[in-house]
Amino acid sequence: MRGCRKILIAVNGCKDPLYHGLKLASDEKTWITVIKVVPPYKGDLDLTGIKNIRDVLASESKKAISEIDNIAEAERALIKTRIEEGEAHKKIIEVAHEERCDIIIMGTPR
Repeated sequence: MRGCRKILIAVNGCKDPLYHGLKLASDEKTWITVIKVVPPYKGDLDLTGIKNIRDVLASESKKAISEIDNIAEAERALIKTRIEEGEAHKKIIEVAHEERCDIIIMGTPR
């Protein structure tokens, strides 16, 4: 895997890709970007009974990013985190191009 300078780790609830990506990055001395893609909210915001549904959805993403940051800190890794809204496969590819990543690491919850 020599020559790999930037890694994109896509997380969706499963921690395994994050741990494997952090290990690979530490072995290779690469930059790490971690992305969490949330689907766009398409429901009727007036029917939810919650004053600001966008704030509730954002707080869940911030909680996930905080957990990711804690794992990275425990592994002594410096990472850049991004929360994106949209279709996961499109956003992952888009961010990989923007960040000029050499490899994408993904997984699925069990």
